[in-house]
Amino acid sequence: MTHFYLENLYIKQLEIGPMENFVYLIGDKVEKKAMIVDPAWQVDTIFKEAKKDEMEIIGAIVSHHHYDHTNGIEEFLERTDAKVFVNKHDAEFVAVPQTNMIKTDHQSHINIGQVSIHFLHTPGHTPGSQCLHINKQHLISGDTLFIHGCGRCDLPGGDPEAMYYTLTQKIMRLDKDTCLWPGHNYAEKVQSTIGEEMRENPYIKTASTSLKSFLNLRMKKRR
Repeated sequence: MTHFYLENLYIKQLEIGPMENFVYLIGDKVEKKAMIVDPAWQVDTIFKEAKKDEMEIIGAIVSHHHYDHTNGIEEFLERTDAKVFVNKHDAEFVAVPQTNMIKTDHQSHINIGQVSIHFLHTPGHTPGSQCLHINKQHLISGDTLFIHGCGRCDLPGGDPEAMYYTLTQKIMRLDKDTCLWPGHNYAEKVQSTIGEEMRENPYIKTASTSLKSFLNLRMKKRR
């Protein structure tokens, strides 16, 4: 479990479930309001952690539609009649009533108090994968980017060429000091930076050379 506080910003990283998922609480620690990123597996545990920090849950955000990131949505909506933010390209695959769903697009923007969240549409793992660019300093990346890895593209809706353009045209253009918070605990540490990934991540390093090289590497490795 990792906490991060800077001025108003609140980020809490929770490893939950049998697939090493990271679920996040993000919000404004002064206003005591937060959202859940990828409500899954043990929703009761997520709410208990928020309560420990005296944070009120006011909504949820989905990084992409896969079951291991969304299987707690029904329980979430039983607990609170809040909005769920889903990229428009994944919306049809997420079981959220239309009255609760808000469809996002690239560079959609919301605030939680003084905390700013920009949604980056990052297809490749799924058509509607999205990353959260928080206060222009942090990136919650779902299954788009891992520490020294990236999301697989061989599942239904996966597109390795789209992943290449996501990495080269969106991820690699972020500030190198941006803190990276991935969607799974697949590495020896739980947090990285974009600068480190540009130096050490084989997928980003290969993508920086050519599309062909990236596609060849992506086909060889599952993760």
